[in-house]
Formats: sequence, C-alpha cells, structure tokens
Amino acid sequence: MKPSSRDHNNPPLTYKAAGVDIDAGDALVEHIKPLARSTDRRGTMGGLGGFGALFDLRAAGFKDPILVSGTDGVGTKLKLAIESGIHDTVGVDLVAMCVNDIVVQGAEPLFFLDYYATGKLEVAAARDVVAGIAEGCRQAGCALVGGETAEMPGMYSEGDFDLAGFAVGAAERDDLLPRAFIKPGDIALALPSVGAHSNGFSLVRKIVERSGLKLDAPAPFAPDVGLARALLTPTRIYVRAALAAIRTTGAVKALAHITGGGLPGNVPRVLPDGLRVVLDATRWRPPPVFRWLREVGNVPTSDMLDTFNCGIGMVVIVAPDDVARVREAFAEAGQESLEVGRVETHEGEADCVVASAERLWRS
Repeated sequence: MKPSSRDHNNPPLTYKAAGVDIDAGDALVEHIKPLARSTDRRGTMGGLGGFGALFDLRAAGFKDPILVSGTDGVGTKLKLAIESGIHDTVGVDLVAMCVNDIVVQGAEPLFFLDYYATGKLEVAAARDVVAGIAEGCRQAGCALVGGETAEMPGMYSEGDFDLAGFAVGAAERDDLLPRAFIKPGDIALALPSVGAHSNGFSLVRKIVERSGLKLDAPAPFAPDVGLARALLTPTRIYVRAALAAIRTTGAVKALAHITGGGLPGNVPRVLPDGLRVVLDATRWRPPPVFRWLREVGNVPTSDMLDTFNCGIGMVVIVAPDDVARVREAFAEAGQESLEVGRVETHEGEADCVVASAERLWRS
C-alpha cells in the first residue's frame, strides 16, 4: 500500500525530535556514578540506578534516632551561574542550604538527593553542577544517594536549568536542638560567612546591573577574581565544625542558620518568646562584598540586614561559662568563632536586634 499524502505531511515523531534525549541522560548518569561513589559513608546501601535509595541507620551508629529532613534550592544565584557559564559552585550551594538547616537541629546529615531540571540537557554543564553537589556532600560528610534529571523542552529557556536538593539527617533523641533552657545572659557566638551565600541574589543581580560591570570584569571588592566568580563563592558548610562543637562539649544550646531574612529573621526562630538576642555590630567585620553591594545599590541598612547574612553564617547560643570551651572546639575543627552578643529578656515574641548596625559599613 502506498503511503497517503497525510503520511508524507506527518512524519513519525520521536521523543528525541520532541526535545528529550534519553541517550544524553544515560551519559550523564555514567558521569555521575563515580561522583556519587566518592561520597559513600557508613550506612550507604547499594548505588545509583534503583527506584529508591536505601540507608541503614544502625550501620551509621544511631541507637534512638530522630530523622531530620530539609529541602531547598539556590534561588536566583542560578541565573548568575547560567549567565556567566560558571557551573561548578552552585552544587555546593545546593547542599549547603539543606545540610546547614539540618545541623542546626543537632542532626548529622546522612544522605542527599538532587533534582536537576532543564529544557535541553547539556551533559558537560550538568556534570559540573553534580560535581559541585558531590563536593558539598563530601564537605558535609553525607552520601549522594540519588536524584532526578528532568529534560523538559518548552518549560525552560535555552541554557536555563533549575536545582532542588533534599537532605535527611538523624540525631539521637536527647541531642536535638534548640535546648529548652536558653536564658538571659547566654552568649551569642558568630560563625563568619564567606559572602552572600545563597540569599538575596535578586537584589545582587540588580546591583550588578546598576554597576555597569561585565561579569568577567575584576570584582571591585576582590580584584584578583572576576565579578561573577567572586559573587558565586559557594555557601560555607558548617556541618563538621558544628557537630564537633555539639558532641565534644555538650554545651551548645542553639544554632541558627542565617539565610533569607538575615539575622533579624532567623535568630528568633531558635528562641522562646520573652527573649531576644542583641548583637553588637562592632564585634565583627563583614566580607568586603557587602560594603560594595550597599554602596553601589544605595541599600538601606535595614534592607541589608533583612536580605543578607551581613557576615554571619551561623549564630551559636551558649552559657557564659561555656564560651571558652565551645570556641576552642570550633577552633580545633578549623572554624573561626566570634563573641558578638547576648540574650536578654524581652516582652512579646522572640526577637533579634543588631546594635550599632551602621558600623558594619565602615572601613
């Protein structure tokens, strides 16, 4: 039978012709397998390729565990990575945003899964992203046990992609944070940040646009590095140092991860009502990027504090008598800590105040 004119006008359609390349996805999985294996830890079972990932809590050493989970993304920092073609750092950010949220509950991150979605899968770019995820997992001591890669033509513009991360950790029941006995007179320690981490990048990108600088121009606040590379400095992962301080001292009452909402929005999350933390801005110096962002954007100090971490990636609450040994534990784990404030009584809901905040922008 001869093909009809309709057959000539309607050639067979395939998934690849529709924009989805299964072979590219398979090639990416082969690149990912050694990266995932490099993150193996006690408790990991099996490998990539199953429908679900398995993890043995008993093999990980837990006796009465409570599971703690977290999920997050990288936000519009991804746009900066896409526009600059720098893909090897946002994977670290993805892990950091999840595992730092888990460790502040007193939990050890155990395993991580990622979701990578794009319009057309570019294997080299995706591999760089996943290499960053594996590096973040190694820093956090958790296993990359799986994930999902979705190729969705028509959903994303050319070159665009999106990321989401999912982490699960565990803590012994009696070790969960925050503790109930935070009280007036307790001390707030700061773990310094390395930059904007993964928050406020919608504002960062507007400020870059106002500056007129190209992404490959030297960064005014770090002239030996290109602007995009400097702004893409990955979020610091505090997990190993925080766990060391928690476990060796038993004196950490609370940890607050400073993400979106800044210090005023995150510190109160670990306090009971009737208390506030007063931070003294003369006690720390933010990385130079924050002064540049404020000056170029003419950003009010209140917006800086509500948008960025302003130099503090994590706040630690301890009793006055325990400050020295907790700081020593952080130092032994390679993490600087600073005494920056204290807990006070306060009428109403929990709060955080940054005193002398304008001093943050002085040279």
